[in-house]
Parts: sequence; structure tokens; C-alpha cells
Amino acid sequence: MGKLTTHVLDTAHGCPGAGITVELYMIDAAGRTLLKTDLTNDDGRCASALLDAAALQPGQYELVFHAGDYYAARGVALSTPRFLDRITLGFGIAATDQNYHVPLVMTPWSYSTYRGS
Repeated sequence: MGKLTTHVLDTAHGCPGAGITVELYMIDAAGRTLLKTDLTNDDGRCASALLDAAALQPGQYELVFHAGDYYAARGVALSTPRFLDRITLGFGIAATDQNYHVPLVMTPWSYSTYRGS
């Protein structure tokens, strides 16, 4: 069985993004359903898989990272409103026997992602 994992890298400070709230939503015809809320550890990772085994189902998902709160807590001067506050990554899971690793590489003004394994 596959699993869904994530981690955050703060390239503005050259370190893992520790203490970031991460929300996982499933997206379907009825809208968004919150499946899980977690907090990244000192390595910028959630302590366990966001989805695994039977919980990993084909479909559309969103990860929401509370980046603005993280940078504000680090003392970064942010505009009001924040340029990047909550970063939302939408993605699809097609094969439940594969691993889906969705990392976030971010600064207060930019971000990128990719599919890892």
C-alpha cells in the first residue's frame, strides 16, 4: 500500500520549516472535507503519513500550509495582508499502491513543489 507524506523547506532561512500547521482536504463534488491537521516537526516533516493503507484513496486533494504564521513567528516583516499566508497545493492521487510525497519549498514571497516518492 502507498502513502501520502509531506515536508517543508524554508529556503529564506536555509532550514526545515518546523512548527508549520498543515491541513489535508479531500476535494469532491460536495466540496472540501478536512481529513487531517498536523504540525511539522524539527525536520519540517509530519511525524507520520498524512494518509496510508486504506485511507489512501484515488481522488483530488489539497494541502494547506500556514506559511504566514510560521514567518510571523520567526520575526519576518510581512505586509498586511500577507503576500503568502496559506499556501494551497492541489494534487491528484491515482494509484493507491504508490507513495506520494508532496514537499513544499518556500520563502515569504515564493514557493514550489514537486512529486517525490
